[in-house]
Amino acid sequence: MPDTTSTQLVETREASLMEVISRAASDPNADADKMERLLGMYERITAQQAKMAYTSALAEMQPNLPVIDRKGRITVPAKAGFHEGHSTPYALWEDVNDAIRPVLHDYGFALSFRIGLADDGKITVTGVLSHREGHQEETTITLMHDSSGSKNAVQAVGSSTSYGKRYTAMALLNITSRAPMDKDDDGDAADPNFWITEEQVADLVALMEEVGANRDKFCNFLKVDTLARLPKKRFQEAVKALEAKRKAAPKKADPEIVL
Repeated sequence: MPDTTSTQLVETREASLMEVISRAASDPNADADKMERLLGMYERITAQQAKMAYTSALAEMQPNLPVIDRKGRITVPAKAGFHEGHSTPYALWEDVNDAIRPVLHDYGFALSFRIGLADDGKITVTGVLSHREGHQEETTITLMHDSSGSKNAVQAVGSSTSYGKRYTAMALLNITSRAPMDKDDDGDAADPNFWITEEQVADLVALMEEVGANRDKFCNFLKVDTLARLPKKRFQEAVKALEAKRKAAPKKADPEIVL
């Protein structure tokens, strides 16, 4: 809830000060230095009021901001020295922008960006969240050119800029994202029996240790954030994948028996 008492106090002080400034401005003998100090005080009070309005509106808006589905995917192919590549989902800037724009409008906010170049040639993206009362907050991220996937120079800048917009916006608004579930799972995911049990999680962890599987890479392989968010119907799929890793591992030679 906004602090209405503090807001009313600031508004009263602003009105009183404006009245004093108006009277002083109409006096031909008014002291210029005094007028400057009064105007400075007025600016500080209006800035304080604008910040209070920003904070109040942000607090009211945040519960209504959406959780963004991670529909994009970064795929890193397998390389020498690694058993397998991995794939990581992420939220696309287009999806973030489409989801937050109407909510920002409803609460009097606007989101803008400044794109720059650092001294070392890296790209800087500054996200600016402004409120209709005049206050704004900003945050900046510095990025390398994203030349992954054989991008040309222009595409690399565009990719880094999109990345910067996504992360500065999510930082300013405290937005979260999640890996999308299978379309057929949407109606069942609220059921606590939909996910694998703690015992099944423990079984998978034990099997991973046996076959030397990396937990993060295995979750990426399954396209889940954690093992606890694996649907029960995919438990056997996970077990089979780990067993396949066991079979694919080179067998250790039997120790030489010395008689």
